[in-house]
Amino acid sequence: MATLLERPEEAVSATAMARSFSSRLKEISSRQTDRLVIFKDNQPAAVLMNVQAYQDLVDELEDLRIEAVARDRLASYQADQAIAHDDMRARFDRSSEL
Repeated sequence: MATLLERPEEAVSATAMARSFSSRLKEISSRQTDRLVIFKDNQPAAVLMNVQAYQDLVDELEDLRIEAVARDRLASYQADQAIAHDDMRARFDRSSEL
């Protein structure tokens, strides 16, 4: 598992963040800094990151979830209970109802 902080300059106190929010936001949005971990009472309270970096992270997580579901389904696959694609299409074809 990756650590929350890879470099000390990624850490910022909530007070310092409030004082320099605009410049810190520019650092993040321009990707000069990958992320900022905001500390409140010496505990990590939030992570600020670029929108594209966040979207990349969400996309990767979704890909991993889909892969896990596919692996589970493959592990429990029973060929004798499978339905052919054409049979499935015929069963659920709604064009004849229109």
